[in-house]
Amino acid sequence: MNFPFYIARRYLFSKKSTNAINVISAISVVGVVVATMALVVTLSVFNGFHDLVASFFTSFDPQLKVTPVRGKTVDTNDPALMKIRQLAAIDVATDCLEDQALAAFGSRQAMVTVKGVDDNFDRLTHINEILIGDGEFQLHAADMHYGIPGIRLAEKLGTGITYEYPMTIYAPQREGQLNMADPTTGFREDELYSPGVLFCVRQAKYDKNYIITSLEFARNLFQQEDRISSLELRLKPGSNFDRVKAEIQQIAGDRFYVRDRFEQQDDTFKIMKIEKFIAYIFLTFILMVACFNIIGSLSMLIIEKKDDVVTLRNLGASDHQITRIFLFEGRLISIIGAVVGILLGLLLCWLQQTFGFVKLGSSSGSFVVNAYPVSVHPEDIVLVFVTVILVGWLAVWYPVRYFSKRLLQ
Repeated sequence: MNFPFYIARRYLFSKKSTNAINVISAISVVGVVVATMALVVTLSVFNGFHDLVASFFTSFDPQLKVTPVRGKTVDTNDPALMKIRQLAAIDVATDCLEDQALAAFGSRQAMVTVKGVDDNFDRLTHINEILIGDGEFQLHAADMHYGIPGIRLAEKLGTGITYEYPMTIYAPQREGQLNMADPTTGFREDELYSPGVLFCVRQAKYDKNYIITSLEFARNLFQQEDRISSLELRLKPGSNFDRVKAEIQQIAGDRFYVRDRFEQQDDTFKIMKIEKFIAYIFLTFILMVACFNIIGSLSMLIIEKKDDVVTLRNLGASDHQITRIFLFEGRLISIIGAVVGILLGLLLCWLQQTFGFVKLGSSSGSFVVNAYPVSVHPEDIVLVFVTVILVGWLAVWYPVRYFSKRLLQ
């Protein structure tokens, strides 16, 4: 058996002659436990919000989105895009064309993003799961084109779920000069009819700005015949996502971006990652403060065991072994605090997931979810454990060596 570890374990669990040492040792363990538990719970809550937001975008964003590096649009028959569509792993491929326009309904107007899509858009995404109304996903009927606005855009324009008369969409002419005597000649005008539904992604980026319509309508409005702004893809179930994405990127070369759902919303998820990292840094500082209790506990223990140190030296223990005894003492406190703190943190996360004790608002339905979402990621648990061990071990290394040298002089 490791001699220093055996003695350190005996010192940790045995009763000290001075009761204050027992109290300070208990406080040091509790401090590490609480800080560790806070790290686990806080990181899991950030994960919960991350997964919740990701679930919203999943209903609207495709698994993979191919967009041109240069310019806003590309020919739909581009050889690279044709080759991507023919890959065996592709289940659904949808041509999309989106651009800015002005929507007018009655006396109200709003700048919108018109997103023209193929008829298979409902197979590409989970759009049917976020539709509100008595109608169904429908983009056109004969020569009539339908427009499905976001719920907040519909509120801004005052259309309601079903607008009784058509919504007028204006887009600038791509060619020619603007006639200042009659500015209306500088715009193309077309009408969209209501299919009886709205969509609600629960994200202002889409709900406040987007109108989904047919690809034919968008091409005619923006004068972009046989052009697309993106090729959106859904893979067959069981496909190796990373391998297929890499294969598509190889075909696309440096002419196209190939983005997954997280990369499509890179700004949103990057902010969430930064917030999570800052929270981790702050809680790590709190953990460092809690570790000062370990230093105090070890300092008093070293003073109390001065006679034992003399005895151990007479029995043949080296100065290095004696120093390691107290180092092991501090490390044991860190390990115990880390393990107990992680277990308590996981217990709190499970209770929140199961019962939702901590609410987001006082009234039900005020938020998207009523209780704080929690999601435990294994890599975060490993990170917390490693952090606690490193901070605890580094915190005791110098003080123990300093006091041990003073004691052994």
